[in-house]
Amino acid sequence: MDYRKKTVVASVAGLTLEGMDIMFISFAMTMIISEFNIDLATGGLISSITNVGMLLGGIIFGILADKYGRVKVFTYTVILFAIGTALTGLATSIEQVYLFRFIAGIGAGGEYGIGMALVAEAWPKNKQGRASSYVSVGAQYGVILAALLSAIILPTLGWRALFFVGVVPVIFAFIVRKNLDESPEWLAAQNNKKASMKAEKSKLTQLFETPRTAMTTISLIIMATVQIAGYNGLMIWLPSMLQKSQGLSVSGSAIWTISTAVGMIIGMLTFGLFLDRFGAKRAFGLFLIASACAVFLYSYATGSIGVLLGGAIVGFFSNGMFAGYGALIGSLYPVQIRSTATNTIFNFGRAIGGFSPILVGYILQNYDMKVAMLYLAGLYCISFIVMLMLKKDDLGKVNETI
Repeated sequence: MDYRKKTVVASVAGLTLEGMDIMFISFAMTMIISEFNIDLATGGLISSITNVGMLLGGIIFGILADKYGRVKVFTYTVILFAIGTALTGLATSIEQVYLFRFIAGIGAGGEYGIGMALVAEAWPKNKQGRASSYVSVGAQYGVILAALLSAIILPTLGWRALFFVGVVPVIFAFIVRKNLDESPEWLAAQNNKKASMKAEKSKLTQLFETPRTAMTTISLIIMATVQIAGYNGLMIWLPSMLQKSQGLSVSGSAIWTISTAVGMIIGMLTFGLFLDRFGAKRAFGLFLIASACAVFLYSYATGSIGVLLGGAIVGFFSNGMFAGYGALIGSLYPVQIRSTATNTIFNFGRAIGGFSPILVGYILQNYDMKVAMLYLAGLYCISFIVMLMLKKDDLGKVNETI
């Protein structure tokens, strides 16, 4: 296996394990709430605290990866979130669950950007879109893996045993460390830095060094926030919306989830090809407008076929774009701050966008499904407007992908 393929396999596996870990909470939530005798709001804080940990871990490990090496720090992030996951199974109070999920979040937040930076530095620009899409699909693999493990483990061994599976990524981390070398582009940048002996500014500060770079960073944070807010708003609330509006059963909701996930996977792979062939503005522009239309029109879907097919179409466009953010951010920032940029931008999006389900829930409580879908469609329109403001020379260099 050549170096390019190794970076994709390592990043896919890492994101799969991260997706699995995050979904464990969703499947085990009912049992955790029952065991610790807490209300739904207290249980919901688990995910919020995990997102805060992801933001902190993304910033810290992004900076460390840019300074000390991608592979070295990547393995530390995997080990940390594996330990946090395993410790969750030993928690004796909800406060301990919060602490261990925060630790797991720190590790998970650092992993995403480092893996994407490795891929961006290993693949040529005209193939970075599809390479990024291969990695992004890993999150969906994680959802499927978590569902299978939960179905097997929860009924027989309980929720604690599910989290003990978290030790498995430690083995993966050692395999990565042994078989994957540091990025040649990063090594070259380190040698150039030593040769020039220039004092380096804070990597986080460099994301806002000039008004133009600050505008680029803020614009990408808004786009990432919309991506996460749209996904969370759809996936958390749509099944219950459809149960209420269409009389969909719980088993029907599960079939809808599978249909939508399949649409997402196909959408990611398609978006990667579009990104490489047509560039970021055309690819994101098409998918953002299509997402806004598909989400709004979906509120008018009726019948089982319409609901399933519409769900797949919504998933295709709305989450297909997820595949492009690693390549987009990686192409806009130099190697010296690439991991910092990817982790900081996307994890800010996670932290802010993670509150979207609360707003959707409020809308549903006071209005109806059409208003909720109009809100989600509006988010994609905002992202489209922001995307139009990105320029080829935002960071003072020509960029073919924009």
